[in-house]
Amino acid sequence: MKKSILVLDANKNQCRDLCELMEKGQFTATPLFSTHNLEKTIEDNGCQAIFWDIDTVTADNRTVRDLTLKFPGVYFFCLSKHPFHPELKDAICYHIYACINRPIDPDELFYWLRSIEENQANSGKPITN
Repeated sequence: MKKSILVLDANKNQCRDLCELMEKGQFTATPLFSTHNLEKTIEDNGCQAIFWDIDTVTADNRTVRDLTLKFPGVYFFCLSKHPFHPELKDAICYHIYACINRPIDPDELFYWLRSIEENQANSGKPITN
């Protein structure tokens, strides 16, 4: 079984649409609508990556840093319709794998998902549970 990808987005329709797009690309996606129980959800799902819509679910540098340090094998992505987020400068520089603009380009999305798999395969990290 492939590890899960969490989609963190308070906009339920938008979140489900992204999960469905990932599923069409043969990736297992789990919707999450808030950060409530985020750490437990990461642990329970054997999470591989998180796509965090920072327009709908507030993020700050400390939270992102703490999560990436606690879960070093999880790739963190930001999703946003805004090109700049100066309040997340440190998190984006040091802890976020990539920032993806909304609306999401499926080719870009699948490029990043494939790059995660390649990175894990090249590093010897298991891709499956």
